[in-house]
Amino acid sequence: MGRTPEPFGAVLVVGGGIGGIEVALDLAEAGFFVYLVEKSASIGGLMARLDKTFPTNDCAMCILSPKLVECGRHLNIEVLTLAEVVNVSGEAGNFTVTVRENPRYVDVASCTGCGDCANACPVNLSNDFEGGLSTRKAIFRLFPQAFPGAFQIEKRGTPNCQAACPLEQKAQGYIALIREGRFEEALRVVRMDNPFPGICGRACHHPC
Repeated sequence: MGRTPEPFGAVLVVGGGIGGIEVALDLAEAGFFVYLVEKSASIGGLMARLDKTFPTNDCAMCILSPKLVECGRHLNIEVLTLAEVVNVSGEAGNFTVTVRENPRYVDVASCTGCGDCANACPVNLSNDFEGGLSTRKAIFRLFPQAFPGAFQIEKRGTPNCQAACPLEQKAQGYIALIREGRFEEALRVVRMDNPFPGICGRACHHPC
């Protein structure tokens, strides 16, 4: 009788915190191909939010940053961010896993991480990554050393004013730009959907 072949193949690591990153690197160095699944837009987990680590008071980001770079560059690691495991089937050594990736709304391959998009964005939101103590733009990156380094856009469905407008006018962007005194840009936003905004008051019976 022949020997039963030993299981082989890829490994799935769920969670891209410092523990998941370390496990992925160890497995990759051992020769396994690793899928690292993280639900947020960047690996790093809670350690990326810390200033110092206990008990040595070492800089948290000084420890984490090299591992982010190593994990991102390793040929045996594929990082899946904004992703979650929805189904696992099979048996030990032969699993089939279904992973759902949520949209980033930014092309990771094209984004250079320059931040010009965030500077141009007029929409301010509470920064949950910093405990709500600061604000961020609707297009953002979790932290400067994040991997992947591409920005993401947070969308919260269709605004009520846009959904109710027969023209689906993006009034929220127009209003945000007006608030910042960027009148020429506001007019360009309006004309993307409505080339002749001056007629709205005469033709539209839906008060915004």
